[in-house]
Amino acid sequence: MKLHIVSLLLAAVAGCAMAVQGSLNAVLGKIIGLLESTLIVTALAALTALAALFLGLGKGELTQLSSASWYKFLGGPLLVIITYSVVAAIPPLGVANATTVIVAAQVATAVIIDHFGLFGLEAVPFNWWKIAGLILLAAGTRLMLTQ
Repeated sequence: MKLHIVSLLLAAVAGCAMAVQGSLNAVLGKIIGLLESTLIVTALAALTALAALFLGLGKGELTQLSSASWYKFLGGPLLVIITYSVVAAIPPLGVANATTVIVAAQVATAVIIDHFGLFGLEAVPFNWWKIAGLILLAAGTRLMLTQ
């Protein structure tokens, strides 16, 4: 149970960090351009991860890199798409509206990934509770987007 609480707290930290990151990226995008800010923040993210590895914080094994299927590397291009999309969406929508749509789309996609156990993940079947949750999420999203 304790690990479950830690995982929930980590997820909450990620959510907060994403809202702050999106805001900062959008502000930078207004100054230097959308694709340019995407490049800069992605490069800085790579340097941060590299520094963490040099500090010995990594627990994996980079020598196993060649054993991963090609599609498992699509997270890199997806990071660029995510960062660029957030930078482009926040100025016209605002942080709360953009984040609401992002979270709703993320949850809907995650339900599909879970249900089918895509990418080698363990399947987590779809049920009526999740349907109710998606309906409430859609209703909440609609309320957040009401002007």
